[in-house]
Amino acid sequence: MQWTLNMASHTSWVIVGCILLLTQRILTDQGPEVFPISLTVENIYSNAVSDTYTAHVAEGGVLLGALRRLQETQQDFKFTVKEDPDFGLFLESVNGLAGDENSYWEILAERSGVLTRLDMGIGCYKPETSEHIILRFNSF
Repeated sequence: MQWTLNMASHTSWVIVGCILLLTQRILTDQGPEVFPISLTVENIYSNAVSDTYTAHVAEGGVLLGALRRLQETQQDFKFTVKEDPDFGLFLESVNGLAGDENSYWEILAERSGVLTRLDMGIGCYKPETSEHIILRFNSF
């Protein structure tokens, strides 16, 4: 009986210790690090000046997260997505301009002066620190 009481007391202290460690982590952990990327919205059909924004993405996070953060903090940036069951999320509209059967939003990444068309969507692409993302309204 004495051993059972000591074991119960020990188990209680272990549980209290775990709770304190978890509480300390919750109170001090600010979540994943975020880093800036620049984002430009272009329309090849318009002579309007392109809009450029600074967005933030979580380390290891995807472009969708950066776009959502930007939408939450910038009144003049809005976007919508469409989900395809086979290919995932597609950028449907940016700032009220939606693609159709003849046009779409092309996503480009600029790194070290080299412009590359992304081969994956906003739900999969993981930007790098200080990368420049271009959302370009284009035709097929």
